[in-house]
Parts: sequence; structure tokens; C-alpha cells
Amino acid sequence: QVQLVETGGGLVQAGDSLRLSCAASGRTFSRFAMGWFRQAPGKKREFVAATDRSGGDTYYAASVQGRFTISRDNVKNTGYLYINSLQHEDTAVYYCALAGTTIRLRMQGTADYWGQGTQVTVSS
Repeated sequence: QVQLVETGGGLVQAGDSLRLSCAASGRTFSRFAMGWFRQAPGKKREFVAATDRSGGDTYYAASVQGRFTISRDNVKNTGYLYINSLQHEDTAVYYCALAGTTIRLRMQGTADYWGQGTQVTVSS
């Protein structure tokens, strides 16, 4: 069993930057691909970014390409999502997730483990 805890969300202004963190319990973090999803009010949860077990390969939704950066530190059992030039449309609850493959995360939107989410609110 793996538990994921996201931190780093908050109320920010448009144009600001944020770093979200996802801390994983246990020693199996490096065995999983990691992804970030978000869910805006009244909308379905959507894929944002994913990385493979090593962090060498990364994938992004077209809507965030160039502004979001996903990374991981397998020694610290922690994943990150850097968000630059925040826009009002980025307002959402952000979730991290672990799955056996990035395909499950980015193509199927499924995962073995989910965090509880962290709220990001961008004021105009």
C-alpha cells in the first residue's frame, strides 16, 4: 500500500509560479510511473503530466505544455509539478497518482494510487 500526500497549493495571482509536491510513503515509489491530474469546478478530472519510473521520460497535456514541468526524486520518494505563468484556467484541485505505466496515466486516466489533492486557486 502506498499513500500519497500533495502539498504546495494555495491562492496565487495570475502570472505567479508554484511547485506542487507529492510525498509517497513506503519504499516502492520508484517502481511506479507518476502522474499529475487536475479537476476544475464542474469539470471532469483531466490528465496534466506524467513521468516514467526513472523520471527520464515526461509527457504533458497539450494545454500545459511549456508551462508545467514534472519531475521526481526517487531517493526522497517525492514527485513535483512546477507550474509557471499561472492562469485563471489553472484553478483546480491537483492530484498526484501512481501507476504501473505512463500509458495508464496519460492514455487511460487510471492509477493504482491517488493522493487526496491540493487546491490551486489563481486570481486574475
